[in-house]
Amino acid sequence: MKRFAVILLLCIGCVTPQVTVTPDEKPAKDAGPLRITLVATNDQHGWVMGQVEKFGASEIRAGGSAVMAAYLKILRGNNFGGVVLLDAGDLFQGTLAANLSEGAAVIDAMNALSYDVAAIGNHEFDYGPVGPVSVATQPNVDPFGALKARIAQAKFPLLSANIYEEASGRRPAWLPGDGLLMIERKGIKIGIFGLTTPQTPVTTVPVNVATLRFSPLAPEALTAAKQLREKGADIVIGVVHAGGKCAKWDNPDDTSSCDEKTGEVFDMMRGLPPGTLDGVVAGHTHGVIAHNINGTPVTETYGLGRFFSTIELFIDPVTRKVIPSKTVMTPLIPLCETVDQESGSCDPRVLRGKANVVAVQASFMGQPIVPDEKVTALLSPALQQVAKLQNESLGLSVPKTLGRDYENESGLGSFLADSLRGVEKADIALMNPGGLRADLKAGDVTYGAVYEVLPFDNAISTLKLTGDELMRLLTAAYGSRKGVFQASGIEVKLSRCPTADRLKTVTLEGGKPLDLSKQYRVVMPDFLARGGDGLAPILSTIEPDQVDLGENRELNLRDALVDFWKKKKEPFASPRSGRVSFLQDGDKCSPGTKLDGQTGSP
Repeated sequence: MKRFAVILLLCIGCVTPQVTVTPDEKPAKDAGPLRITLVATNDQHGWVMGQVEKFGASEIRAGGSAVMAAYLKILRGNNFGGVVLLDAGDLFQGTLAANLSEGAAVIDAMNALSYDVAAIGNHEFDYGPVGPVSVATQPNVDPFGALKARIAQAKFPLLSANIYEEASGRRPAWLPGDGLLMIERKGIKIGIFGLTTPQTPVTTVPVNVATLRFSPLAPEALTAAKQLREKGADIVIGVVHAGGKCAKWDNPDDTSSCDEKTGEVFDMMRGLPPGTLDGVVAGHTHGVIAHNINGTPVTETYGLGRFFSTIELFIDPVTRKVIPSKTVMTPLIPLCETVDQESGSCDPRVLRGKANVVAVQASFMGQPIVPDEKVTALLSPALQQVAKLQNESLGLSVPKTLGRDYENESGLGSFLADSLRGVEKADIALMNPGGLRADLKAGDVTYGAVYEVLPFDNAISTLKLTGDELMRLLTAAYGSRKGVFQASGIEVKLSRCPTADRLKTVTLEGGKPLDLSKQYRVVMPDFLARGGDGLAPILSTIEPDQVDLGENRELNLRDALVDFWKKKKEPFASPRSGRVSFLQDGDKCSPGTKLDGQTGSP
């Protein structure tokens, strides 16, 4: 189902050119405490290329590996020999460049940037076997084939200490090492371990990880830290594909705006004795964290190749321990190639309301940002092949931008659900909001734009459910903390706060009551039909002959929608709202009852 995967596999990842990003000169030796700079990225999702926003005659350019290289050169020059480059996982899945090469283009870029380590994220399992099929449905197909290829290609370790074989309880033979790494900077021995969210079986295609077990985070972190200390580590850093969210990050000691009750990284840190770790790079939730949690600095960013963060650790040269009072966290540093002259920003959310945007070269730490030519040249062949598909016009238009909303009914979600229902002429359509990865901007519709919205190679699945079975499925969906599912053919009333019993009422379109004994035809991505986003317990009670996973369909969900739209030849318009409404049932939700981040996936 990875329609074009083989094209780039022939030319990317076979040989990685020797391109590294290093400072030109060695500055004078630091005095006083030893400074270690942790440079952290997370949830890149294939965004190795830059992104361009037009504001009148001006172009604001941001993100991408060549721009990241420019920032790294400045950081490494500022702290020669003291920079550690880390990624908290979800390297793949989200762009044509990543998906058509099964992640090879991403690893090429990360090799060039000289990453020290990356955690294994849930989306690292999305590609399944090597080749065009992304789901390991046959016993002779290796579900880890694509990931194994990327591990072999990478010049840095992909780590996870909490992945085990379900049957044997041992570490998988294909996963090198024990999930731990020892490196040295400025004579300081730095122990690093990786962890993968235990949510992985419900946030990637479940069948691809059916033979694996993902152990709880806190016990594994404690064991890893102990082992690294025993090996002589002066400081220990966790690179963890599990995160949380905070609404404010101006005070690192104030976590009152954070999802402390439900965020995985908060839960992990609560389970560790203070001082177990010296720093944590988090990911998975696309939220912002820059806080001291249980005495340990933890950072996370929005990701998508647009941001990074830093943790500056100062180590006493005699005791070789971190001096906590000197630690400095800098969250959410934007990767700007150009900025608006007046505001100094490259953030489209800041600039969209401005009457006049004038683009000028960005700078960082007093130095101009110049995209690295070697990294640009390295990625050029892949991006040139992608460009043809990216710019392929579908002959359709979007009069007004269709946007996502993870926590509410959205114009884009309703439009896609209506379209999916139309493809199958079904009674009801259901889509998980985490599967919608970009807004559909106003203007001409290109294949690349649709791909960015729907990057997952899902099949179309149909289920025959009685009204009672449908009610149980919808109760699980809306109570799963995976956002507000987008629907067509039904109208739902929800509690404002996300709880297990969030779903209050369901009616058919127009308010007609649901007949609990009648059978309805329901269409959804196969990720959901296979039990993703918390639906497995309910689907396990449904007879197999009621479920068609769509494995033998010629077109995947994305391409079937494109074919449907081309035949209709109508502009894309947001449907009338009102299919999701909320009961005014009390005070605002506390930070501990906020929705999970956009981790849902295929």
